[in-house]
Amino acid sequence: MKKLKLFLGAALVSMSLSVFGQSVTSPNGRLSVNIFLTEDGVPMYNVEYDDVTLVSKSALGLNTSVGDFSKGLSTDKVSDVVSVSDSYTLANSKKKNFSFTANERTFSFSKGKDKAFDVTFHVDDNNVAFRYYVKPQGDRLSCIVNSELTSYVMPNGTTTFLCPQMVPQTGFARTTPSYETFYEYDAEMGKNGNGHGFTFPALFKVKSVSRHLPTKSDKRRTSKVTEKTYWVMLCETGVDGNYCASRLMCDGNRYTVAYPEDTEFGGVGTSSPAIMLPGYTPWRTITVGETLAPISETSIMWDMVKPKYEASQKYKYGRATWSWIIRMDASCNYNEQKEYIDFAATMGYEYVLIDALWDTQIGYDKMEQLVAYAKSKNVDVYLWYNSNGYWNDAPQGPRGKMHRLLERRQEMAWLKKVGVKGLKIDFIGSDKQVTMQMYEDILVDANDFGLEIIYHGCTLPRGWERMYPNFISCEAVRASENLSFGQHDNDIEALAATIHPVLRNAVGNMDFGGSALNKYYSKDNKHGKKRITSDVYALATAILFQTPVQNFAVAPNNLQDAPDWAIDFMKRVPTTWNDMRFIDGYPGKFVLLSRQSTDGKWYLAGVNAMAEPMKATLDLSMFDAGQTVRLYLNGKVTEVKVNKKKTLPVVIPSNGGVVVM
Repeated sequence: MKKLKLFLGAALVSMSLSVFGQSVTSPNGRLSVNIFLTEDGVPMYNVEYDDVTLVSKSALGLNTSVGDFSKGLSTDKVSDVVSVSDSYTLANSKKKNFSFTANERTFSFSKGKDKAFDVTFHVDDNNVAFRYYVKPQGDRLSCIVNSELTSYVMPNGTTTFLCPQMVPQTGFARTTPSYETFYEYDAEMGKNGNGHGFTFPALFKVKSVSRHLPTKSDKRRTSKVTEKTYWVMLCETGVDGNYCASRLMCDGNRYTVAYPEDTEFGGVGTSSPAIMLPGYTPWRTITVGETLAPISETSIMWDMVKPKYEASQKYKYGRATWSWIIRMDASCNYNEQKEYIDFAATMGYEYVLIDALWDTQIGYDKMEQLVAYAKSKNVDVYLWYNSNGYWNDAPQGPRGKMHRLLERRQEMAWLKKVGVKGLKIDFIGSDKQVTMQMYEDILVDANDFGLEIIYHGCTLPRGWERMYPNFISCEAVRASENLSFGQHDNDIEALAATIHPVLRNAVGNMDFGGSALNKYYSKDNKHGKKRITSDVYALATAILFQTPVQNFAVAPNNLQDAPDWAIDFMKRVPTTWNDMRFIDGYPGKFVLLSRQSTDGKWYLAGVNAMAEPMKATLDLSMFDAGQTVRLYLNGKVTEVKVNKKKTLPVVIPSNGGVVVM
């Protein structure tokens, strides 16, 4: 239940033209947002943590079809500070139970005699969220938001961990952008990716340097310099069919919110969103911490949204086999899919994912037989679909089944009749409002027919785990398919794994499709792109990468050619979690994280991307002293008793991993 408590007495406080000194502070008093208004009437804000500036003075404002609300504004009213709290559960996210307490304050701005917009700031102990509420302008009850002036000015010396936005209508069959480029690690500010900005989420490392003057008791009379590091993550949440998704453009140390490009989605649909008035924009979010723990563990993406509809049934999560990642398009035939169904049954997996081209290489009639066979083995089926109707040239089928209401509902009625449980829908390369409407419409219709949805070649989920109960995950990352396509992705596989748990996976479920035990990405396991990571690494990423339905890259031949201990682990690995804890890490170097499964068991996992073996002392505080745990390290499994300090010294090999359970 949401609780409200008013501070300072009056409900609203009239203000003069200047709002200097107005702020919103977190419940623990460490995080604060300060609001300013320049002489030119430009609203601005900054973010401070322990009095250290993490976001310097940055602009607010909107330029709309009913008025330019980016300058010449005055302050109308400022509300009192309101304490808000909530608790909720999610079965399909990185943990089960969520709760928060935050302070909120709303700032109202006018232009001339007309009310322009409100900005509400929500501040908890590690997160800031804010959004605009645009007011009607006379008899105008709708508008186009031409641009948003929201910016984030980062302090000098900040380094970045960003994913460049893909160039629209490029890549395979003009299917971009789809959030699948390489991250840049510890990069300088001032770059603009490939010239098209960066995707959300965006991570920044801010250094604070302070100089302390000598005291009288200091005989050497020397000043002391203290350097401290803070982490800042930018994102957005609550994006649905009422708005577009956004990206970041860069100008020096100034990052601004930018809308989709005109050429996205084949040029169909406006790049600027249209809203009814009064109407809200999505929430902009800023997460901060002295370590990466508040970044990895944040819940701000779901705190700020509500479920949009009731689940039509209780949705089931679990593990899936998936032939395409190892055997590619040719494997999508009746006999090999039957082999993978048998493999799923042997592994005790809940699902099999049958990928592209099943409509022509298997056919609808034979698919009914295949789904029935899977059911006889206690395995349920996910089917792949091409999203496109007119915005790209991806030839794989089924095509033309998901983008229009009539065809989609007819197809979903057949899927329900046959007994298919979920869909993987590919090639939706755009962030336009028309695309967001399609994402939402597919989810709503799928819920009517009891279908779960995974999106691939797609945008980032923005609060969707809570908004849409049948939503499973989005790819929105350079995922496992690239390990089949190119050796370079294999060479840096561990490097990429160190950033996903603290950035991409921090804000939403991630369909990566990894944990391969093959040495080579091929059916015979003797040729093709070579995996250079260890088998323990593969097990570790099954824990590090989170989504409630995991399409693992294990293959039937692994029953004979992979270590028994690895197969045994992959048979038991869970995909849903009660809790999670970030332990330690640095993007591009290593990561250590633990998760508690829904049966109460803890799993600690880590990977090392550095060129040399890494010495680490594992924090085993989630286990009991004297408890015997299983340690996976250096290609073997040993049993270890937890000591009184609840620590365990290990050496993690390069491109290797560690698991404790």
